[in-house]
Order: sequence, then C-alpha cells, then structure tokens
Amino acid sequence: MTHWLLNLLTLLMYAALLEGASKRFFTDFLQDLPTPGTGGPTFDTTVSSNITGLVGKTVKLTCRVKNLGNRTVSWVRHRDIHLLTVGRYTYTSDQRFEAMHSPHAEDWTLRIRYAQRKDSGTYECQISTTPPIGHSVYLNIVEPVTEIIGGPELHINKGSTINLTCIVKFAPEPPPTVIWSHNRQVINFDSPRGGISLVTEKGILTTSRLLVQKAIQSDSGFYTCTPSNANPTTVRVHIVDGEHPAAMHHGGAIQLQVPSCLLMLGLTFGILTLHYYRQQSNLLQRIRWRKGTIKSIITIKRQRQRQRQRQRQRQRQQLQQNHLDKQQRNSNSNCFDTKRTQPCLLGHRTNLELPVT
Repeated sequence: MTHWLLNLLTLLMYAALLEGASKRFFTDFLQDLPTPGTGGPTFDTTVSSNITGLVGKTVKLTCRVKNLGNRTVSWVRHRDIHLLTVGRYTYTSDQRFEAMHSPHAEDWTLRIRYAQRKDSGTYECQISTTPPIGHSVYLNIVEPVTEIIGGPELHINKGSTINLTCIVKFAPEPPPTVIWSHNRQVINFDSPRGGISLVTEKGILTTSRLLVQKAIQSDSGFYTCTPSNANPTTVRVHIVDGEHPAAMHHGGAIQLQVPSCLLMLGLTFGILTLHYYRQQSNLLQRIRWRKGTIKSIITIKRQRQRQRQRQRQRQRQQLQQNHLDKQQRNSNSNCFDTKRTQPCLLGHRTNLELPVT
C-alpha cells in the first residue's frame, strides 16, 4: 500500500514539472510566433501617420494593430530613443504623456497633453515580435497665426466702407467660429446701426471679412478678430475727414499717395546726405585742429630752443668779456718800472736807447 502511494506522488510531481516546463516553453518561444491562421500581427496603414497638433492643446497618436495575440505594443520617441509607453503603462516622468487602450480594442493611443513645439518629431509604435516591428507616426506641433491685412493701424475716410480682412493660417483645421468685436464689445450684426456684414471662407487658409458701410466717427477704435482655435489679433481704425497724409485704406487694401511717398523719400535721402557731410566736415575739422595743434607745439618748442641758444651765447660772450677785462686790469697793474716814473705802452716795458754822438 505504501509503495502505491509513493508511485502516485511521484507521478503527480512529474506531471507538475511537465506543466511548468510547457508554460515556460510557451512563454519563451511560442509567444513570438504568429497566431495560427492569422499570419502574425500587422499595422493598419489606413490610419493617418501624419498628425498636426496645436500648441497648448491635447494631441493623440493612434496605432491600430491587427492580430496582436499576446504581444505588447510600445511607443518610442525617435528624438532621444526614449521609451514612453508599454501596453497600458507609461514609462516616462513627463506627466503630459499617457498610454490609452481599451480592452479587446485594436487601437493603441499615445496622448500628449499641453503639446509644445519641442514635441514635434517622429514617434514609433512597436510590437514585441522577434525582431520587433514598428510603424512610424510624424507629429507636427504648430501655433496658428492670426493677422488682419493692413494692420496695426488703418485710416479710413468718413463715409466710406470699412473693409477688414482677418486671415487664420497654420491651423490644423479651420476654426469653427470667428468672432469680431469693436472696443471689446462683440459686434451685433442686427444692431440699429445697420450696414454691417460678415463673410467667412474656411479652408487651409481661413479668411473672415468684416464690412461696415458709411463709416462714421463712432466707428473708430479697436477691432479684434478672435478665431475659436487661434490667438486673437487687433487693429486700430481711424475715421478721418479727407485724405490722410500717411496712408488710406479702401476696399481692404492700403493706397499710398505717390507725391507724399516721393516727398518723404527725398526728405529722408536729403537728411541722410546732410548728416553724412556733417560727419565728414567734423572729421576734417578734427584732423585740421590736431594738425594745427601739432604745428603750434613744434613752433613753441623751436622758439624756446632758440631762446635757450641765444641765452647761452650771451652768457659765453659775457664770460669772454669778463675774462678780457680781468686780463686788461692785470696788465695795467704791472705796466710800470720799478721807480714808477715811466708807464709802458700796450702792457710792454719800453727801453729807449739814445744814439751815440
């Protein structure tokens, strides 16, 4: 009886070992093999691989995988080869990135909140086959630009039509709405003022044109164009009587007065020319002044040198005269005989001899 129990326990242990080995074999080898009858996991290339997002908004990158089986899907950023997500788990400290996936669904989504320009680039959706296979998605983060033609200031004749054209470009999609306001008040197209109309054309380049007929002084002020998916822009409108000397706005375009433009151009050229010649004149004056200063310094040095030479010459002459006077005095004191009765002439003793008779 004991022998049979031992054999039964041995068989049970052997069966458990076989089950563990089969599980390890399936985990290590069979999970990378294609699912029978399906040909392995594939990417659905009908999903867009070129995504455009707005700065500060949320953008989603979607990868659709068919026949995934028991494999996992990861998102990798090419710029720094950074692993962002594995399955439904996020592997990055940047909390703006998040993995999204619904059970039994084919879509694996990488969500980026508060998108920034630096997020632009290539991202790859990878499947954990051996070797891994991937599908690239390019993300472009843009910031839409809103501008009003002719801004930031427009001058319009009283009684003419105010024609303001707002352009929205670099937007991933046309703005659903474009709101116009005058001095921070939304324009009411049904107001008693009348004569106000709006024409909006949506597309890659969205244009919104505001028309205000028979402009009056109260129509002056700030007009703001505010697209729903872009930053607003403002222009200031001046209602003037008669032609404005700088620029006039008619029918959505700026018309410059040719004589005024030529006059301004000539005046600017004349001022620049005068300034140039003044600089040249000042430079020549400084050069002449420096040359004159150098010449004056040289002249003064030469005069001082001549004065010193004349002074030294006078000193030498005075010394020579003193020396001669001293010699003369010495000569006069010795020019007498011992009896001091007959002086000498010219400092020499004279001996007179009488002829013999």
